[in-house]
Amino acid sequence: MRGEHAGYACGAALGFLGDLIAADPRRGHPVAAFGRAASAVERRLWRDHRGYGAAHAVLCAGGAAAGAALLQRAVRAAAPAPLRDGARIALTAATVWAVLGGTSLGREARAVGGALTAGDLDVARERLPHLCGRDPQALDGSQMARAVVESVAENTSDAVVGALVWGAVGGVPGLVAFRAVNTLDAMVGHKSPRHRRFGWASARLDDLAGWPGSRLTAALTVLAGPDRRGALRAWRADGGAHPSPNAGPVEASFAGALGVRLGGTLAYGGRVEHRPQLNGGAPPVAVADIDRAVRLSRRVSVLALATTVAARLAAGALRRAPVAAARPAADAVSRRTVRALARTAHDSRSPGA
Repeated sequence: MRGEHAGYACGAALGFLGDLIAADPRRGHPVAAFGRAASAVERRLWRDHRGYGAAHAVLCAGGAAAGAALLQRAVRAAAPAPLRDGARIALTAATVWAVLGGTSLGREARAVGGALTAGDLDVARERLPHLCGRDPQALDGSQMARAVVESVAENTSDAVVGALVWGAVGGVPGLVAFRAVNTLDAMVGHKSPRHRRFGWASARLDDLAGWPGSRLTAALTVLAGPDRRGALRAWRADGGAHPSPNAGPVEASFAGALGVRLGGTLAYGGRVEHRPQLNGGAPPVAVADIDRAVRLSRRVSVLALATTVAARLAAGALRRAPVAAARPAADAVSRRTVRALARTAHDSRSPGA
């Protein structure tokens, strides 16, 4: 068990480093393969009904988690004993790399920011859909900058911190399950006419899975942000105003940390939404704030890796402590038992027996 926790820590660190060095590939990504499989299942199961949507969520997310658990077991069984620890670390590292998206998030955000800085709104509108599902044609430069910062904040939780939290809890299956749930929410969890009922279960499951990661993201933003008091104040005051129970604390803490105003009117697929403002007394987002948001996201991500790995190691140590404490007592009982049996055997051999 001790080796398992240490192996996860090494694998998570290597996978995180791998994401920093080699961001998501344009083609052949495992998450994209899962998305295609989930789309195929949706085509067969779709009905305008919550029950069918729940079956879709359980089948896709549960199937992905079960597949990851079977793969983990197969690696343990197939690897020779001297290589077993290394194989376990390699599998964890590959999975962490596959489910994290922090580097790609920063790359796409900076691409939009660069286009806005150059005054090329057409290129910015072309790149914005890589970050979020908003209608770029309905946004001007300032609104796109705000959309980028909001997306960086929310996806720091969804694409990095939340995955690390569930990896610390459930290892490779936990990592895969979280990414599957988050991907399903992005695919069917929105309120379009087709998915309003069918995607309900995926959206609720994502809310549940994302809760711990979003709170950890907000807390780490308070620690890592340039304005800690502002981040904490905005989180407390405005975190519950957002329609998403998980995006609210994250976006509010980012707004307070960066000293900007988020929220307001936005457009999704022709639908206009009027959301409450977060950190409302602050100035609106400027293009230069995009790079600041990316740097803050990176700091939060590093802290999240350190926090979740430390929690995993501490949990392993706590599990071992009762066993270690009980071992001397068990040894003492064993010694007394052996002595008692020896005396009994000696008495049975005495002449007066």
